[in-house]
Amino acid sequence: MEEISLAHGLVKYLHVLLFVYWLGGDAGVFYSSTFVTNTRLSRDARLTAFKIFMNLDMLPRYCLALMLTVGGVLAEFIGYDHPAWQTAAIILLGPIWVWVVHTVHVKEGTDFGKKLAALDRQFRVFMIIAIVASVAYHWATGPLRPYPWLAAKLLIFAFLIFCGFMIRLKIPPFIEGFRTLAASGATPESDQKMIDGMGACRPYVLVIWAGVAISALIGILKPGQGPIG
Repeated sequence: MEEISLAHGLVKYLHVLLFVYWLGGDAGVFYSSTFVTNTRLSRDARLTAFKIFMNLDMLPRYCLALMLTVGGVLAEFIGYDHPAWQTAAIILLGPIWVWVVHTVHVKEGTDFGKKLAALDRQFRVFMIIAIVASVAYHWATGPLRPYPWLAAKLLIFAFLIFCGFMIRLKIPPFIEGFRTLAASGATPESDQKMIDGMGACRPYVLVIWAGVAISALIGILKPGQGPIG
């Protein structure tokens, strides 16, 4: 019993850390981007800021990739039983997704990296649909009804994946402008592309911050929790 309690505490602690580093890392990414788009800074300073921006951006990406695995294991501790195949899939999902995210980053620009990135985008679309469909099904059939807060967290998570997907769709002007900066120096046109690209991403970034914070609060308060758990 003590071992179960210890394991529960450690998983809960890891869950909290993922929220902390996701939200904090994302804030750092957004802040560092302001230096990349700052036309008053030197080219070298902006290039350095971009390196910080890109490397720091990996932290919230890893956190997102691990969140379903840690959250799924934590749900088991509170009494939500998954079928054996689903438990196995949940446990495998995090490490595999982290590997994909990391490999896409380190292999960027290679044929393998491009193929893996395309696969990752398709997988994220699948996950959005799968999470929403799973919540709807398990709510309709009953297992999720004692845990409305858990259903809410899952739907928020699906929406956060959607917001991240939209950021990927909106960021290309920023990347295009940066490539000009890196290759030959900034121009008014490249600077404007960077500013416009980051501006288009900003609403989704703010929504992600709000979603992560709200999801953490729901997890603590567990609104609608019945006597079970």
